[in-house]
Amino acid sequence: MKFKKFLLIVLILSISINVGGCKGKDAFKKLFSKKDDNVEIIRSDEEKLDITEEDGLRNTVMYFKNSEGFLVPVMRKLPWEEGIAKIALKNMIDTPTLREDLNSTGLEPIIPAGTEIRGMTIDEDTGVCKVDFNNEFLNYESEKDESNLIKSVVYTLTEFPKIREVQILVEGEAVSTMKYGTQVEDSLRREDINLVKNLEGARSKVLVYFKGEDNEEYEYFVPVTVPTLAPMPNVFTALEELFQGPPENAGLSSNVYEVAELQGVEVKDGTAYVDLSFDSLKEENKKDVLEEVSKSVGLTLSQFDEIGKVELLIDGKTLEEAGMDFEYDESIPTFANEY
Repeated sequence: MKFKKFLLIVLILSISINVGGCKGKDAFKKLFSKKDDNVEIIRSDEEKLDITEEDGLRNTVMYFKNSEGFLVPVMRKLPWEEGIAKIALKNMIDTPTLREDLNSTGLEPIIPAGTEIRGMTIDEDTGVCKVDFNNEFLNYESEKDESNLIKSVVYTLTEFPKIREVQILVEGEAVSTMKYGTQVEDSLRREDINLVKNLEGARSKVLVYFKGEDNEEYEYFVPVTVPTLAPMPNVFTALEELFQGPPENAGLSSNVYEVAELQGVEVKDGTAYVDLSFDSLKEENKKDVLEEVSKSVGLTLSQFDEIGKVELLIDGKTLEEAGMDFEYDESIPTFANEY
């Protein structure tokens, strides 16, 4: 009898602990938008899940806009649940809470207030994600807003490994043309984020990362699509555009082109050896400049799958040989920005 009483007490204590633990997790998850139970969600990201050490959080890239109208990718940690792609979009919808949260960054939500995600399905064979919004999704005011809205949805969803294309529906119906002329009848791929020059005469395009300059408290990098005359995108052309600096009056900045000159680049065994020369590198800002150079070069080269690392050289010498006491991560950056 005593033994049975002991087992009963242990059982009651175990149940209490489990219930308490579940309530703690549920309370934490309520801080974030959650998925609707009545919507069919097909998991799209069994592979390459980036689960952090913090219990149940996933590193998730979402897109917001800055004061100049550029789209900015930001990695944020969301509770890991099935349907995480839908949760990512819900955390991009304009609300007072989100605006307050982003206030110190200078960034703003893009998806209009009141937008609801009525459903989402992902075809695992084709990689096409169909996402259905309510009519509030169409409450934007300019052609630029329309372009940013579509691209923010497409780029956020295609951050997930098994989503390659996105088809947008409104109130369950396919939309052929948005009100400012954007064609969305067919499924959409990533294309021309933050295009800064005319495509006329261009033979290829490269993606270059400059810094946003509208906020001193939060430094962030902006991906910019630059048309080029090169027959196809290549490492040297991408870096050449980076070291030429951002277009004038674009609201972008870069210390890279102001102090450094590209001498050459060689890719060997997955490592890009980027040779630079510096006209002037003051001791007081040397660390900041080299950090920006390594980050912007790494992000710009991330578009080339064959490159996994970047090593900076100065006049053909390693930083150590050049007398530079500076350590940096040679790996290609995983995220452009975190918040």
